[in-house]
Formats: sequence, structure tokens, C-alpha cells
Amino acid sequence: MNICGTNDVGFCISSKNLNNKICNLKNYNSRGLNFGQSQSFVSPSKSAIDLSLRVSSTAQIKAAVISEKTSKSTRTKPINSVKVYVGLPLDTVSNCNTINHARAIATGLKALKLLGVEGAELPIWWGIAEKEAMGKYNWTNYLAIVEMVEKLGLKLHVSLCFHASKESKIPLPQWVSQVGESDPSIYFTDRTGKQYKDCLSLAVDDVPVLDGKTPLDVYKAFFENFKSSFSHFMDSTITGVSIGLGPNGELRYPSHHYPVKNDSHHGAGEFQCYDKYMLSDLKLHAEKIGNPLWGLGGPHDAPAYDQSPLSEGFFRENGGSWETPYGDFFLSWYSDQLIRHGDRVLSLAASTFEDVPISGKIPIIPSWYKSRSHPSELAAGFYNTANRDGYEAVSKIFSRNSCKIILPGMDVSDEDQPSDTHSSPESLLAQITSSCRKHGVEISGQTSSVCGGSRVFERIKKNLLGENAVYLFTYQRMGLHFFSPEHFSSFARFVRGLNDPIQRLDNVQMEEEESTDSISGTNLHMQTA
Repeated sequence: MNICGTNDVGFCISSKNLNNKICNLKNYNSRGLNFGQSQSFVSPSKSAIDLSLRVSSTAQIKAAVISEKTSKSTRTKPINSVKVYVGLPLDTVSNCNTINHARAIATGLKALKLLGVEGAELPIWWGIAEKEAMGKYNWTNYLAIVEMVEKLGLKLHVSLCFHASKESKIPLPQWVSQVGESDPSIYFTDRTGKQYKDCLSLAVDDVPVLDGKTPLDVYKAFFENFKSSFSHFMDSTITGVSIGLGPNGELRYPSHHYPVKNDSHHGAGEFQCYDKYMLSDLKLHAEKIGNPLWGLGGPHDAPAYDQSPLSEGFFRENGGSWETPYGDFFLSWYSDQLIRHGDRVLSLAASTFEDVPISGKIPIIPSWYKSRSHPSELAAGFYNTANRDGYEAVSKIFSRNSCKIILPGMDVSDEDQPSDTHSSPESLLAQITSSCRKHGVEISGQTSSVCGGSRVFERIKKNLLGENAVYLFTYQRMGLHFFSPEHFSSFARFVRGLNDPIQRLDNVQMEEEESTDSISGTNLHMQTA
């Protein structure tokens, strides 16, 4: 496959006669992935990829052949106990409700099939599927992608996204944005009045702010219509549904939505409790416990976005307001609002999707984890400090609703963190996974971004095969960089390494084997999404 492109946003593949070529996977003995004419996925020394695309003899076909005709009935060797998925581009279906880079996706999926990858993850956007009016759904192009995956014999996890994406230029539904123009308090708001308009405030979950309907009513209808429209694929091709729970699909407050002015400071974010619905609930809660003055707003001594959180005020290590009775009152209320939101949405999903596993994502927020107050986690809604385990209540709602937890950050480590932020993603990951084990919640791992290099993949492998007990892993995500020769080679080595956990990825011994007939006529072209 010849590769060219303009950026990392999206890609497009033009494939000619690829379906007529026979792709042979030689049970982890052949080496080298030759994608054609001028460029190939081969390292300068020895091939790093555990498969060969070639025209095969009849005997070889009987042993292991994957082609257009046999993809439904023939499966490659499973990847140990961890199922590996790869995320499709965020804009697979664009804001204009058209399929972007369809041939590229088809060709890429075939390559993943050959590697032994279990399946793909598909983002399905609220702002696309229910764009024009409440209850008016358009699933056409999403159905086409699911059919493509089914024909290739792969599995699919879908992510129902109830947030917007600036990166892919996908907004909330038009009719929801129109409601927001007349009632901006449906969005999260910080203490200076800045609003986060990429998802709805959790405080309006059961408030009829959407043309007489509550957001929970709308989410429920969305779930039901999706299930009905994709019923032919449920529990066969579609083997999992992830439920969007907040900003970027994660259960959290958008505490870092406003860019800092000074890059020298790594702030902890700000509390997002100043829309009228959040303030109303806070006021009632304060009055209920007999301290009405505590319900006038969030902490007055909390730092700004670009201020170091430990220097003074609310998050100070010793003598900070977070350890006072007021601090406990506010943080308990703030985190409880987030947990109740997650419980409500997951409960709706659990009652709708009875045939497939459901999951939800929680963030990994490692900044300031080594401090006593854990300010970044507190601002995001997780009441986790040196004195309190904030993930017990989170694990309980996932367990109660029989949901799996998606954890990003399988690719990050302590050594990569800025020294002045007291970060420890490894310790945070260990704490969350321990809580999940305690409450019987299965974990699905993800990367934070498209990464690469043997050191990073070794770290992922350690997280997947270690005590964290990850049952499924999704690598995020397809695009220009993912299919670059250097990166795809590393990814292929990583996949092969999961089959041989005893060996380190950087010590895997490889043999060079010349392909007898490489696939030609295939042009892999990346372009702007």
C-alpha cells in the first residue's frame, strides 16, 4: 500500500482489485507485510509483522485463508485472553451524515482481520443520528458501516456519544443547540459564567428542558430506536454498547474546558456547578442540613484554571478548606451529583440493552495524584483524597447495573509525567482496578491516543496481562498515523506479542521471508477528513 497524506485527522484508501487477492496468514511463522509497490510495512533490518499478504497455493488456502468469500466462516487465531479492538475514525460518519473514507476503512479492517484483531469500535453521534428534530433518527450510514464489518467477519462495539466533538466538528443536535440559545443553563457553567456547550449539564437529567422532555427521556428513546434499528446485528456482529456519560463520553465534569493562559502552570481545573439548576440543587441541599450560607455557590478560595492548586486556598496540602466540614459538605454533594447521573443513565441502558454487554467510561486523571488533596480529581467530580477512596461509589453503580468500566490510559506511565504536577497514572490505575475487582466489575482498557514504539506497547501489554485483569482492549484509533509503516509495524508486533506473553516485545525473534506475490494495485491515500 502506497501511503501519502496531509494530516492526522483522517484518511482515504483507494483499493483496486483487493477483494480478488487472497490474503494468507501463516500461523505466526511467516514474516513481513508487503503492501505493494514503492512502500511496504517492513523494518530496515528484519520484518516486524507477523503476516504475509500473498497469493497462496491451494494447500496454503486450506491451512489459513482469509478472503472476501471466507471471512464470515473462517476466524484467525484468538489473541490469548484479551480481545483486541481498534477504534474507527471519529468522523467515520460525518456531520453531513455521509461516510468518510469508506474504502480506506474496508481495506484497513481487512488488514486488522489478518492480524487476528477481534473487531472495531464505532462512534455513533447523537448530533448526527438525531440531528434535525427530536425523535427523527437517521441510521442509514451507520447501518452501512455495521454491514461492512459483518461481511468481514469482525465484531463491533458501538459507542453512543451524547457529547460534541470539536476535533471532528460534530456538534450536539441542532434542535438541542436551539434550546441552549434560549436557556443556556442547560450547559455546565464555571464561576465566571463560562459555559461548556459540548454536552448537557447533569443537573437537567430529569428536568423537562428539551421541548417538554427530560434528557433522560430523550436518551431512553434514542436507546430504544437504536436497538430496534440494529436488531439484526445485536449480539452477533454488535457485541457491546458503550454509553456516553459526559464530556468526551466520560463520567466527569468538564473541569479543564477553559484553556490556561500560562503554560508554566498546570492547574487542577475549576468546579462546574454554577448553572442555575446546579445552584438550585446546592441551595436545597445546604438548607436541608441547616447551613443555608453553604449553598450560595462553590468554594470561594478554589484556584483558577491556570493557578497551581497547592499554593493556597481550598486544595492546600495542610490547612486547606477541603479538610473542613464545609469542604466535606461541598465535595460530597458535588461528587454525588456525578455518581447519581451515571447511575441514572446506566440504569436506562441496562434496562434497554438486555442482549449485549454495556459499558461506560471513567477518566484517568493523574495530575496531582501524589498530593493529599488530589485537586484534579476533585474538580472533575471524584471525591478521592488521601483520606477517602472516591472510586468505591463509582464501582458500585457499575456493579449494580451490571456494566463494564472502560479505562483509558493503558499507554501512560509515571515516568512520562511532568515533575511539577505530582502525577501518578500508574498508582491511580491500580486504585481504580482494585476497586473494580472488589465489586466484580469487568474492565475494558483503552489507549489515551495513538501511540507507538516498543516501550509504549510493552507498557500496554504489561497493563493488559498483569493484575489489572483487562478482558478487552481498544486501541484508539484508525487514521493516517496508525497505518504509517513504522507505527503499523509496531502495532503488529504488539498484537503478536499478546499471543506470547512470556517474551518481551522488543526481544521477539523474527525471520525474514520473501513474499512470493505481493498485493499490487492498491493505493493507500490519506486525506483531510
